This record gives sequence, structure tokens and C-alpha cells, in this order.
Amino acid sequence: MASQKILFCLSLLSLFLVVVSVNVSHDGRAIIIDGQRRILISGSIHYPRSTPQMWPDLIQKAKEGGLNTIETYVFWNAHEPVRRQYDFSGNNDLIRFLKTINEAGLYSILRIGPYVCAEWNYGYGFPVWLHNLPGIEMRTANNVFMNEMQNFTTLIINKITEEKLLASQGGPIIIAQIENEYGNVMDPYGDAGKVYIDWCASMAESYNIGVPWIMCQQSNAPQPMINTCNGYYCDQFTPNNPNSPKIWTENWVGWFKSWGGQDPHRTAEDVAYGVARFYQTGGTLQNYYMYHGGTNFGRTAGGPYITTSYDYDAPLDEFGNIAQPKWGHLKKLHEVLKSIEKNLVYGNISENDLGNSVKATAYATNGSSSVFLSNSNTTSDAKITFNGKQYTVPAWSVSILPDGQTEEYNTAKINVQTSVNEHWPNEAEKQPESLKWVWRPENIHNALRGKSHSSATKLIDQKEITNDVSDYLWYITNLHLDEHDPIWSADMSLRINASGQVIYAYVNGHHAGTHWAKYGILYDDEVEFRTKLNKGKNVISLLSVTTGLQNYGSFFDTWHTGLVGPIEVVGKKGDETIIKDLSSHKWHYKIGLDGWDKKFFGEESSSNTKWASDQLPTNRSFTWYKTTFKAPLGKDPVVVDLEGLGKGFAWVNGHNIGRYWPAYLAAEDGCSNDPCDYRGEYSATKCIYNCGKPTQKWYHVPRSFLKDGDNTLVLLEEMGGNPSYVNFRTISVGTACGNAYENHTLELSCQSRPISAIKFASFGDPQGTCGSFNKGTCESNNDVSSIIEKACVGKQTCSIEISEKTFGSTNCGNITKRLAVEAVC
Repeated sequence: MASQKILFCLSLLSLFLVVVSVNVSHDGRAIIIDGQRRILISGSIHYPRSTPQMWPDLIQKAKEGGLNTIETYVFWNAHEPVRRQYDFSGNNDLIRFLKTINEAGLYSILRIGPYVCAEWNYGYGFPVWLHNLPGIEMRTANNVFMNEMQNFTTLIINKITEEKLLASQGGPIIIAQIENEYGNVMDPYGDAGKVYIDWCASMAESYNIGVPWIMCQQSNAPQPMINTCNGYYCDQFTPNNPNSPKIWTENWVGWFKSWGGQDPHRTAEDVAYGVARFYQTGGTLQNYYMYHGGTNFGRTAGGPYITTSYDYDAPLDEFGNIAQPKWGHLKKLHEVLKSIEKNLVYGNISENDLGNSVKATAYATNGSSSVFLSNSNTTSDAKITFNGKQYTVPAWSVSILPDGQTEEYNTAKINVQTSVNEHWPNEAEKQPESLKWVWRPENIHNALRGKSHSSATKLIDQKEITNDVSDYLWYITNLHLDEHDPIWSADMSLRINASGQVIYAYVNGHHAGTHWAKYGILYDDEVEFRTKLNKGKNVISLLSVTTGLQNYGSFFDTWHTGLVGPIEVVGKKGDETIIKDLSSHKWHYKIGLDGWDKKFFGEESSSNTKWASDQLPTNRSFTWYKTTFKAPLGKDPVVVDLEGLGKGFAWVNGHNIGRYWPAYLAAEDGCSNDPCDYRGEYSATKCIYNCGKPTQKWYHVPRSFLKDGDNTLVLLEEMGGNPSYVNFRTISVGTACGNAYENHTLELSCQSRPISAIKFASFGDPQGTCGSFNKGTCESNNDVSSIIEKACVGKQTCSIEISEKTFGSTNCGNITKRLAVEAVC
């Protein structure tokens, strides 16, 4: 009897496994899930760039925005910061993140890499200890590297398998990726590169995980790897095998920010155009990079010179707010694409070239046909006749006709609100007046006097000394001069050849100068400081400060970091210049800063009693500041305004919220007050703003970092600044605008706040943009503002049907009318 019960239980367990497990395969048309070809709409959310408390909300908003899949990289240096010591806690809890996706009923794409991308520190995620292993060469046929890569990949595979997170086990993961964009940098590696990529494919297949593997930007990807496309547009991409579906792993919805760079913006119309063209041309899986960009907390930003904000102009902004119109415009596109899924993945495809860059593509199954009408002309709208009906397709747009007759969606016609965010004052206390600061100096005197941790008779790469445990490395040497030295003169300087990082130079304890580069300068970064040297002993102390390590390019791991040399003393006597090369002198090295080592930022720091409250210094370099504050009321995301400070790090209740550098102003040139023209191919310099202003003044403070009562903010100020202007605010919608077409429903939302007033409203042919609407040549005879006020004021969200039935007749004739409205939150 007992054996029968055991057999019965095993049968139930087997039945349960059959029910929950998912079979994932593919053919040349699509990813196949449980025997059905699918249209997959994915978005990137990187778990370390947000907090576990944010994940459910981010994933739910992605689902509401029409995604059915969430993609993430796996970040090697976050999980193995020290060799064979692993961290899967807090923001690094990959398993919890994947389970949150599963609980939301979404699929997941896991891009293991373990070389990833994402402007993440050093090799987009390689731990720096890897660089320092004897005999290693990265991303090539090198046994040391491949052994470490296999060890980490196996660790991740084992973890997701143990937690039954693969689709074949009933989990969310339907696709895995090995390596990343290697094809972009492969050629210089020669035959060893081909051996390496073949090995990657073979290793991936050996895990037998039951879901397809992909390689992005790898045109020669070995079978059965599926090669995929990254870029702003991938409609022209063709896989290298007829049995591979057309997959777009990175649809760049915007671009990243760099210190000293302006804010890039990619319009919702252009993103939608790229997506619609991709599905029109046979694509069946695309992933938004990013759907939520998030924040480079701590020292995770790469580059060098990538900002702490990784907003990426994504549909969900850095703080998790819905970014309109991009989120809503794409949501409507997703709804239409899902409604024609069967036709897209099973229909017969026919394409008609209608001339002048206009194409019609039909996907037809028995009794049903769905049509895309695309116009890739960048200036001229197209008036066409198709299947006996007339259509107007605006320039650089795609119209989708789900039933083959009626335009349900056009990528250039936005029928959702545009949100303008407001930074709301902290209602818990009046800031910045309420913030009482204390301070203490950073002890740099030991370094200025020549005290160090180690020494060598050469200049050493900063990565090799620090193992990336700190941004900060002192290079210190002694120089003896006498009046007979050929270099001795009244005009002397210190010349340093660096690698594009920040340098603070001191000679005999006196500050000789500060230098920093800009994004893209990685070598030959030469700077010269005028200085006064003494007869006899001189101490030269140079603090090299990294702002993220190099993370892209062939042999990127061999590129130097820190003070690469030569370092020279230059003496000038009239027309004669004499140079003394110090590169082979005995150099002493000191890692880090004293206050960081002693955890001045920590809540339990033993040094908490040594802060001064009187004579608060400003514009003083290498100074620690501390204050307490009340958390802003409500649930809206919290930001801290650090304008007025120079450069450094900030901690809230011991949490490192990242590097700050508001003193680094964005370049003056390139911005325009004109609306961004969505027509034509996008590049990161096409539509930029924030010229001449701090690259980043607002810094994200996740709600989970805060607590009831007093909270602590600690600043490490390197360059010198004034903390008196610091204040905490919340960020949410301040203005909700619409400029939508008739026969659509416009939803206005202030999210967490009620709509308080209608500043402008007109139904007809209104002109202008949000914040500067004007009445056009025709409009409704009724008071449109009063109608909308009645429907919306006092509510957080309202819906308005745009029609003459709602607003009354107009004197506009046969034109397609629009409703322009500006609501105040």
C-alpha cells in the first residue's frame, strides 16, 4: 500500500512538472513557446541599478506598458568582487529579481555574458582581479581567462537551475546569452578570436539548459547560437542562418550621459518607427535597451566618465516614474502588435514597393490580413492608394492596419499625454535652511609627506596596485635638486602624461593644480603644472582618481589606467628647455583616502565624535561634510540637489548613492530651443539639451535607503564646494499635456497628485507644444476648458473622448482635428 502511495505521489509530481514546464525552441520565423510561435516584446531592467524594493513596481509598470519579457545582464564584478567570494545580496540578488519577474507572469532573457555591456565599470562587468591574474589575456583563446569565465558561468547556471528558473523547469528564462558584441571587436584577435567564440558556443551548449542561446552582434555565430542585432534600427538585419529568427537584442531608446556631455533625447515617434519597421520586416522579438535605466550607485559607473544617472531616456525614468509620451505611445504600439500576433508569425508575407520610399507589407492568414504602410522619406508625407482606399502616411512613420483596411496606429501620431516632471520641496522640513552641517578634513598630509603602502622604481598601472578597491591612488616620489642641476631655473613645471582620469598635483605639500579630461580621452592626456621646487629635497605627490574604468574595445584590458608616464620636470632658461624624466624614479604608492578607510560615511563610525560644527568651510578641497535630514513625505521618488558642490561621493544612511560632479558643466554648443524633429535617422548628438548646465545636479535616493526620523547625508568633497544649498526633493508629474487626434481617447494623469487646473485647452487645429500651446485658425464653438475642468479637476486621472460629440462642432472643415490641453498637477 505504501509503495502505491509513493507511486501515486510521483505520478502527481510528474504531472505537475509537465504542466508547469515550458518547451522553448525556434524556427526561422520566431521563438516557439509550447508549440506556438510568439511575438515577444522585451525591455531591459538591470537589477543592480535599482533596489529590490523597486523591482515589483518597475516590472509591473513594464507589464502594464505591454511588455511580456524582461531582459537583464549578469554583472560578474558585482557578484565576485574578490576571487571565489560571491555576493548575491541586496541590489545584487539576481535570483530574487528573476523570481519577481516570474511572479508578474513575464518571461525573462538572461544575458550571462559574462562580458556584458551597459557602461558598467571595467569590461562592462569584469572584476579587476581578473586582469591581475598571471598569464591572462581576456576575451581570447587563453586558458586562464576561459577557466575563470567558465567557473563564473557555471556558477550562474547552477544557481538558476537550483532555483528552477529556466522555462524548461517552469521558470521565466526563455533565452540565455553567452558573450556580448564580440563581433564588433573580434578582428584584431585574429584566429584566437575565432577559437574563443567557438569555445563559448560549445561551452554554452554543454549546459543543456533547454532554452535557446543567443550571441549579439556576432555575424559568424556558430550554430546553434542565434546571432542577433543591436542598434537604433535593426529592420535591415538578417540572421546568419535561415533557421534563426530575427531578434533585436538592444533597441537603444536613447543614450547614456557622460560627465561634461549634454543630455541626449530620442523621440517616442522615432523609437516607435524603429519598432514598427522591425516587425514589418519579419522581426518577432525586440528588446528595449533600456526600459528602465536606473542609477550607477557607488563606483559601478564605467567609461571612464559615465555619470551616476543611467536614465537612458527610457520609458521608465531613472527613478521609476512613467516617462510620457514614450511609455504610453509604445504601449499602444504593443497592443496593436499583440492583436495581430497570429498573422505576424504564421501569415504569408507580401510586400509592395509603392515608390518614393513607401512600402506596403501584408501578413495574411486564412480570412485575415494585417498591413504595415511605411514611409521612410525624411521630409515628405505620402498620400497613397492601397487596396482601393486612400491613406496619408507622414514622413518617417509606419501605419498599422490590423484588419488590412483601418489605420489603428501611426508611429508619428502621438495620442497620449506628455509629462513634465516637477521637483517638489521637502514638506517634512524647510530645506536647505534646516540642514545643520558638521565637517572634518580628509587627512592627506601623510601622502603629502611621502608616506605610502608600497614602492617600485617605475610607474605602475593603477588597476594593478588598487585591484579597483578604490578610485584613489597616490603616486609619490622624491626629487633632490641643487643649484648646479642643469634643470634648475626660475621657470619650472611638472608635466604628466595620464590616461584621462582626474589628477590632483601637490609639490612640497602645496597644491600645484588639478586636471581632468572628458569622455573619450583615454590616453595621451598630457597636462603641465607650473610649480616652484626647492633646492634639496622635494616631495611630489600626485593623486590619480578614476571615474570608472575603460570597458570597451579590442584588448581594452591592456589599456593603461592612472599615471602612465612619462612624468617629467621641465626647466626653461630663455630659449632652452631641459627635461628631467622621473618615470624611473622610486615611486611610492598609497591606496585610498583616510576617511574612506575609517568609514566616515558609516552610521556606526568610531570617528563620529570628531566632526566640527563651527566655521563651516566652503570651497575647501578634500573635506568631509555631514548633516541630518527628515525624509520627504509621501511615496514619490526622492532626489537630492547637489548643485554648488564640486566633485566627490555621497552617502545616505551609509548607502553610497554614487559619484557626484555638478561642477562639471555640459558643453555649451549643440542645444536648440526648437522641438526635436523625429524624422530621419537618430544619433546621440541629434537632439540634445542641458547645454552649459551641470551635467548632473539631481541624485537618486531610493526610498528604501531612508528611515523614519533622522537620516544622515555624508559628502566627500574633493575639489571644493558649498554644501549650504543641498536639499532633498520628491519628483513627480507637475504638468500633463496632450496634443491628440480626434476619434481617440486621451488619458491625463498626475500619477500621485490630483489635477488642480486646466491652463490651456483647444479642440480644432491648435499650434505649439506643451508649455507654449496657442489657438489655431479654427476650434470648437464650446468652452473646451470648462468641459475638461469638469471631467478632470480634482482627479488624479481622467479620460477624454476626442470628438465633436464631446466638444461640439467646429469651423474646421474636413481636416483631422486635435485636442491640445495643458493640465496643472
